[in-house]
This record gives sequence, C-alpha cells and structure tokens, in this order.
Amino acid sequence: MAKQIWKPGTILYPVPVVMVSCGSMEKSNIITIAWTGTINSDPAMTYISVRPERYSYNIIKESGEFAINITTEELARATDWCGVRSGRDYDKFKETGLTKEKAQYISCPIIKESPISIECRVVEIKELGSHHIFMAEILGADADEKYMKENGKFEFEKSRPICYSHGEYFGLGKKLGKFGYSVEKKKTKARRKKNK
Repeated sequence: MAKQIWKPGTILYPVPVVMVSCGSMEKSNIITIAWTGTINSDPAMTYISVRPERYSYNIIKESGEFAINITTEELARATDWCGVRSGRDYDKFKETGLTKEKAQYISCPIIKESPISIECRVVEIKELGSHHIFMAEILGADADEKYMKENGKFEFEKSRPICYSHGEYFGLGKKLGKFGYSVEKKKTKARRKKNK
C-alpha cells in the first residue's frame, strides 16, 4: 500500500500530556500542555509551547517560572478539564479537587497528586507564530516516594502515565524493551550465577 502525501501539520504523535501550574500559592492556574519535552541534559532544560492568548501565557511570562506536573490515568479527567476551561473563569485547583503543594525552588505551586513535578525557570521565550516556546532551566523535581524502589529508581510505569495522540488520551502499553536491548548480549547461566 502506498503512503499518502499530506500538507505540513502537527502530526508528531503520541506526545506527553502534562498539567503546567503557574502563578503563586494564593493566585494560581493550571494549563494542560501537550507540546513539551527535553531540550538538554546538561544543564537540564525543558520547554513548553503556549499560545499567547491563553490565560497562563502572561502569568508565566511575568513570573518567569512554572512547574510541569506529570499526568496519570487517575488524573486524566482533571487534565482534560484544565485544558478546556480557562483560568479567567475558574479556580482550576478548586474545581478539579487537585491539591496545591509548595515547591522547593519556585513560587508557584506544584500539584500534590502528580507523581513527578518539575520546577522550571524561564531562560528564553521564542515567538514562533501560533505558539511561543518557553525554554526553561530545570531547577529540581519533586518525586512521589510511593513510586520509588529501594535502589532509588523511580518506577514511572507504576504511576500509569498518559500521553496524547491526535486529540485523544492513552495509557501506556506493555514494556517492549529497554534502551540498548537490541544490542545487549544474552546472559549465560554462569554469568547469571556470578551476578547473584
């Protein structure tokens, strides 16, 4: 079967879907964002793309900070609600029943129910058209201890994160492998005994 040729568009899916909290502990907002990701590992940097007409845009621009809160299957309804309602009209924390929690490095709250909240400080705003990119330094991350293993590894899969694909939300499927599994040498019985 042949491939169709489409006009340019936003077709890179699935993508993470997150709730971005901003403002202050007293006057805060949550915006749902699907255009976010990693920019750099050293220094640790991320970004969010926001339309200038969105209520949170000026809050983030003026404060220079925000928190990216990872979403889960349990938080899917609140995630969607925060994406279709405006903070101009609603107190999103109150309406969704989400809990504000004090962050360590920034003034805006993080979402207590999120398994990981990433505290960010804006370093640059790129005005590109329909969306502006807030490029940010990651100051720290707040991880829920209930997903931590004894060895200090965070078990993302146990939090049941969700993603967004062309207007729909999805949970993650089964694990297919890990980074480098395609070239990993199989352990022999002798090596397995030695590693025990």
